[in-house]
Amino acid sequence: MVLEIVPNLVNNLWVVVAALLVFIMTIAVGFLEIGELGKHYSRALVKTIIITVSAIFIMAIIGFNTAFAPTVYGVIGNPFYGPGLLLGEFSSNAQGLLTGVWWSMGPKYFNTGLATGSYFLFEAAFASVTFALVSVIVLKKVKMKALALFSIAYFILIWNLPAAWIWNPTGWLYLMGMRDFAGGLVVHAAAGAAGLAIVLEIWLEEKKRGFKQSPKVGIKLNKSWLALGILLLWMGWFGFNPGSVLAFNSSALTVVLTTFLAASSAAVSTMGFKWLKDRAKPDIAYGVNGILMGLIIITPLAGFVSPGSAIVLGLIGGPLFLAAERYFSKAKGFTDPVGLFPGHLVGGIFGVLMIAFFTQHSFAAASGNGILPNGLLFGGGLSALHQLGIEAFGIIVVFAAVFLLSFAFIWLIAKCIGGITDSAYYKEIKSAKAGHRN
Repeated sequence: MVLEIVPNLVNNLWVVVAALLVFIMTIAVGFLEIGELGKHYSRALVKTIIITVSAIFIMAIIGFNTAFAPTVYGVIGNPFYGPGLLLGEFSSNAQGLLTGVWWSMGPKYFNTGLATGSYFLFEAAFASVTFALVSVIVLKKVKMKALALFSIAYFILIWNLPAAWIWNPTGWLYLMGMRDFAGGLVVHAAAGAAGLAIVLEIWLEEKKRGFKQSPKVGIKLNKSWLALGILLLWMGWFGFNPGSVLAFNSSALTVVLTTFLAASSAAVSTMGFKWLKDRAKPDIAYGVNGILMGLIIITPLAGFVSPGSAIVLGLIGGPLFLAAERYFSKAKGFTDPVGLFPGHLVGGIFGVLMIAFFTQHSFAAASGNGILPNGLLFGGGLSALHQLGIEAFGIIVVFAAVFLLSFAFIWLIAKCIGGITDSAYYKEIKSAKAGHRN
């Protein structure tokens, strides 16, 4: 009877476990914030709990459908697909709930046999951790209610459009041939685009408050919290990347290798290049950021490449992160101590573009992406160049859409609640400056 209800029990069990690991990542992001900003910053944990419950709640009501139901003209999932909203409302006949599988998990599409509940938990976890990444940019500056209001739009539309375009088998970018294995663009780069929109609104409000440059949020490293955060995040990535195969098979095990090798290689590279640059022992922050950069870079192509390519990509990640960090540190319009822009934005975009260079068709086919040709480094030729064009086009479109939608909604929220920035924080800054002058 159980096997009749869940046709592929192994795949469903694997994806549910992967979903739970991905949910851990949201809280791990909060631990990273505490590790960067000091253990007194308990607001990070409150924020991540709000994000997690909002993701599950809103995705269940409508967000899962707008991302993963059959799309309307390839643009957005039909919110009324099946019996209705709320994962089928009160119906016992909702597709894939008690019997059958979610439509895109059947033989016509991905053919992994996932039930609605398994797939919902997995994608809700992805939405949650993506917004957690966006939220690191608000730090101490933004009202919690502004972030809560923004999450509604985020989990209904902003996160869902890229997911519908790229991960939904009827999405227009997917049909064009774009692939993003576990979210280099849908998660990391798109989080960076949304973060840029929010810091733009923050900077506009800060200028009205009389600041000539955005006040920097100081770093107060707490090594214990930082180490705990990255270890939990790395463990969560075991679900994030390997789980994205959506089946328990040899490809999932290969993805475990590519993910862990890229992370380790990038950590070695980041600390090594930091030592070459400064001739001083790099602190734990660079080990953490190295691991994170490797994980980000490998995410969009973890199921398309060999372990050897993962090592090469990780080694490139070190100098890439250091260069991006140096560039973004010069910005006067925002503060980014947790590394949303040099890590997630730059690393995510770089990883997506590398699909056209490092993909090996045999690995891609094993992960269910047989449309991908060999990359330029493996004799892909014109087919690989064509894939590069598709990936670059997708990056531009998604980045523009997420940035514009995010800014429109955060601007509207600011108008409705009298600004998104927290007055108490800026009064504290001005008082500290006045005391320093005295």
